[in-house]
Amino acid sequence: MLFSSMTFVYLFLPIVSLIYICAKKELHNAILLFASIIFYAWGEPRYLAIMLLTIIVNYAGAIAIEKFESHKKIPLIITILINLSFLAYFKYFNFIIDNINTIFSANIKLMEIILPLGISFYTFQAMSYLIDVYRGDCKAQKDFYKLTLYICLFPQLIAGPIVKYHDIAEQIDSREVNFDKVQYGVKRFIIGLSKKMLIANTLGAVADKIFIQQPDTFSPLVAWIGALAYSFQLFFDFSGYSDMAIGLGAIFGFKFLENFNYPYISRSITEFWRRWHISLSTWFKEYVYIPLGGNKSGMKRTCINLGIVFFLTGVWHGANWTFILWGIWNGFFIVLEKLTGWHKDKEGWIVNLTKHIYTILVFVIGWVLFRAENLTYALTYIKNMFGLVKVHDISYAIPYYIDTYEVIMFTAALMCSIPIFRNILNVSKENKIMYAGVNIWLLLLFLLSSATIAASTYNPFIYFRF
Repeated sequence: MLFSSMTFVYLFLPIVSLIYICAKKELHNAILLFASIIFYAWGEPRYLAIMLLTIIVNYAGAIAIEKFESHKKIPLIITILINLSFLAYFKYFNFIIDNINTIFSANIKLMEIILPLGISFYTFQAMSYLIDVYRGDCKAQKDFYKLTLYICLFPQLIAGPIVKYHDIAEQIDSREVNFDKVQYGVKRFIIGLSKKMLIANTLGAVADKIFIQQPDTFSPLVAWIGALAYSFQLFFDFSGYSDMAIGLGAIFGFKFLENFNYPYISRSITEFWRRWHISLSTWFKEYVYIPLGGNKSGMKRTCINLGIVFFLTGVWHGANWTFILWGIWNGFFIVLEKLTGWHKDKEGWIVNLTKHIYTILVFVIGWVLFRAENLTYALTYIKNMFGLVKVHDISYAIPYYIDTYEVIMFTAALMCSIPIFRNILNVSKENKIMYAGVNIWLLLLFLLSSATIAASTYNPFIYFRF
């Protein structure tokens, strides 16, 4: 079920919220668990068993870690390997076979495997729980249904944010639902829905029209329009989903950590990754980078650890060499900045402007790798952006790719990529007139988003496929 669907917005969410708010506290977890199972099974009921098996494996693994304290590393390793085997089969099996066929000129038949929704996210959440128990950061959850709720809680089940167990364990046992939280949650949900429906989907249509063409059939200007359109689409699509997830969590009494913090204002790739997909970055930092030694074993080892983390980040995103190269691309600049000190704050507007332009170039080129179907297309497209491709026959003029409304959405995307509207929301709390104006504006955004949903046939989130 999609957050950006009429079924969810006008049927599922109102019914679940009403039942939840009217019920006794003792029933809150049971209601959310039942709702989460319906939410996940709505689209792909056959993969509910895979998620349930993941929960059972990690439930048993955590209990085994506590029971066999002196040999706790054994159940930890076994359980992690089982988790990763699920990912390897559903996400990477055909990718591995395809590469074996290419390298060795083999003819191994590929299997028809459909990737279960959210498997990357709920697998990482399950491993978060397991490792937290191993480290002694929390006790193994003896109530099976509470662990099930943690892993399959519907607001963040399919596309995050990745909620680490130690950040939410106490909230599963006890949380408050009040008017302020519900009000905040509804507003946050509307903001996220608007990002998705009004900006991401609009600019996504621009990007799709360009990326479906061959890179030698349009000008460098069109190439840049496509790259920037996709950069904005990806940010507003994913941050919009995160906003909706955080808002839904608040409605039900949960406090999820922020997943985005205006990454496009960054002045280094290091800063960018502190602001982009924060839950994934902190997951890799806590459970991969620090266990590898972090930055405590000298610069050479630090750079190796960073390289490993960003290689794995690319692998996590998908079974395609474009994702792997995208991870290596980001890791290269992270290491370069570490070696040169480029990521450190420096005074002077010229320096800061230069750093900001550099960062934009790096992440926009990176998003082309992320978007392209294969490496050949990606590299040709990037060369076109810098005028290094001979354009044989321009298929369409610029107005075909982008119209007046889409230009307006480009402008809106640019404005919403900086904290100006967040500051307005914060200031409006102290001014009744501004507060009323913001509420009216949010209502209009909700109505416009709803109309857009009604007119859309299908609008999945980009990160569903990861």
